[in-house]
Amino acid sequence: MRSLLFLFIGIFAGLILSWPGMLISKNWKCFNDIIEKSTEDKVSIKALLEFSPSYLIKNKNKKMLSKLRIVADACFR
Repeated sequence: MRSLLFLFIGIFAGLILSWPGMLISKNWKCFNDIIEKSTEDKVSIKALLEFSPSYLIKNKNKKMLSKLRIVADACFR
């Protein structure tokens, strides 16, 4: 039980250290807006600037976690 607690604390601390803006509600609104607009093919300039050129060139077969990481980097950093 104690190791499970340490695991959750470690995951939470790692997320906060890598994306410090995760606790701000304005950043979550940005995250939700990018997700909504991406379904309509209207992605913001802020999100496009976060993409690396290799991601744009090799856009085939990207995993969901890599897409989530890029959107989270655009809003939470």
